[in-house]
Amino acid sequence: MRQMAKDPFRIRDHVPEFDDIVAEIVRRSAETRAKVPMAADVPYGPDGTEAVDLFFPQGKRDRLPVHMFIHGGYWRMFSKREYSYVADTVTNAGAIAVIVDYALMPSVRMATIVDQIRRARQWIDDHIESYGGDPDRLTVSGHSAGAHLATMLFDDNTRPSGIKGALLLGGIYDLRPLQESFLAAEIAITDDEVERFSPISHRFDRGVSVEISVGAEETPPFHSQAAAFAENLQRQGLLVSRTSLAGANHMSSVRDLGIAGTGAASSLARLLGV
Repeated sequence: MRQMAKDPFRIRDHVPEFDDIVAEIVRRSAETRAKVPMAADVPYGPDGTEAVDLFFPQGKRDRLPVHMFIHGGYWRMFSKREYSYVADTVTNAGAIAVIVDYALMPSVRMATIVDQIRRARQWIDDHIESYGGDPDRLTVSGHSAGAHLATMLFDDNTRPSGIKGALLLGGIYDLRPLQESFLAAEIAITDDEVERFSPISHRFDRGVSVEISVGAEETPPFHSQAAAFAENLQRQGLLVSRTSLAGANHMSSVRDLGIAGTGAASSLARLLGV
């Protein structure tokens, strides 16, 4: 009997060190929360999942650049607490890190999550000045489902988004293939969600510079989707760059966002102007 092919979207099957990496980022995030000045669990909405953690560089806080990070997990797992470590790179660059939480599928549908992310971004506009940040110096990054959600912050070509640049790491830009993946049994993405929330079919703010990054060891769909989305953005007139992270897989690439000198951290530092 021929062995069934592994699902290319089931990351655990392709990253043997999956659990070790998760344990590492949990540990490093706890260390970040202990050493970096922060404001924890700041609400951006009434639901208990609608909160951000803010991390600050040392020194005076006056009109600092602001960076918003959105975690992945196929919209159904993880939280902002596992990703505090990303703030190491952000605050070392002299910026405020805004690590965002959101509700998880299948308890909510994707429309709710997209709305939450957009309201978190609006919270930055409305409130970040009181924390020493400059809302006019906003950049965004996201990993996997977080990269998908990050695109929802500048997917309107009729008005400026206010976002200067975006780093999209290991992102998903066409939701339709997920309907045939292991996720069908877990979050059951609908045809309506595919049509409404696949970035590949959206129009974008041409004022946003975008870096689309993929670990070289990721499975083929992540590479093909990155290529197709980059071409789409370029046709729309956006400034786009593509990066392949040597030796990195879907999990090691996001781990590396907080490790100085790695490809992922270097991309994030470039976005922040370092």
